[in-house]
Amino acid sequence: MLKNTALVVLFFLVMASAISVVYSKHLNRKVFVELQQINKSIDELDVEWGRLQLEEGAWADHGRLEKVARKELKMLLPGINSVVYLKP
Repeated sequence: MLKNTALVVLFFLVMASAISVVYSKHLNRKVFVELQQINKSIDELDVEWGRLQLEEGAWADHGRLEKVARKELKMLLPGINSVVYLKP
């Protein structure tokens, strides 16, 4: 009688252990998938950051800025007589 009870308890403990291993494996895979998605997002953001840095460099080019200043803002370099030097 005691032997049968011990076997039944042992059976349920082994089953609980097996279920916990399966559940743990499931959670592990779920977290791994999330990690892969986050890494993919990081890679996409890195690519976009590089593109934006290139675009910023193009917009901040001195030649382009001077062209916009002359054409759109109608700015000119000041003449020699227009320059005022201040002494500290």
